[in-house]
Amino acid sequence: MSQIQTHEVYAVRFAHHAPRRRSENFLGGDPHDGPMPFDYFVFVVKSPAGAIVVDTGFDAAVAQKRGRQHMRCPSEGLRLLGIDPAQVFDVVLTHMHYDHCGNQDLFPTARFHLQAAEMAYATGPCMCHGVLRVGYDVDDIAATLRKLFQDRVVYHEGDSDLASGVSLHHLGGHTGGQQVVRVMTRKGWLVLASDATHFFENFERNVPFPGIYHVGATLDGFKRMRMLASNDAMVIPGHDPKIMERFPAALPGAEGIVARLD
Repeated sequence: MSQIQTHEVYAVRFAHHAPRRRSENFLGGDPHDGPMPFDYFVFVVKSPAGAIVVDTGFDAAVAQKRGRQHMRCPSEGLRLLGIDPAQVFDVVLTHMHYDHCGNQDLFPTARFHLQAAEMAYATGPCMCHGVLRVGYDVDDIAATLRKLFQDRVVYHEGDSDLASGVSLHHLGGHTGGQQVVRVMTRKGWLVLASDATHFFENFERNVPFPGIYHVGATLDGFKRMRMLASNDAMVIPGHDPKIMERFPAALPGAEGIVARLD
């Protein structure tokens, strides 16, 4: 049996949203209200065979429209890691909310991997409801559909292997097709949760984030991630500023920009 490939994993911080409060980040609110800001990341799975980018973020124009602080193009963080976006051949979209699937043109040669259930959700009857479609940008969905007709979209249905030591797992919950990425690292199995848990605390307390499609699927997803990861500390949330505190900078000069997670 061949040995499972191990990978390095990085978080690239590119935007921030300071006005967020605790009461907005937990289903049912929080009695200890106070500031609890958002960070925005793309993630990188890196090995000698190449890099896989997980999610693609958004640009400055979208940040202005959505009232977010755009700090830098995610490509700047990738280049700090020695990664040319034009040479990235696989991009995983964990789901199609605006903050996870913009900037697709940064990756002109990549194939884009997503759950078939997410495209069905993002273009189906649920989008008749404003509260469910608010996180989507029609231009991003159109860009993904164009890539589908260029044979640059790979649909996954449920769990599947992307590479040795990298697998995709459909959890649903936050959206109809939310998926997570499981990666073998030098420390064991790590799970890039994306918005299956926005903050460490959502996962640790088993209290979902309020932006949600299916509460039960989200809670089941917490259980599944505990099974997928080698330990709870290796479940990495999608938006927690504590990522940059808990993990070291990837290299000198990358403080606050790129953290190494493995």
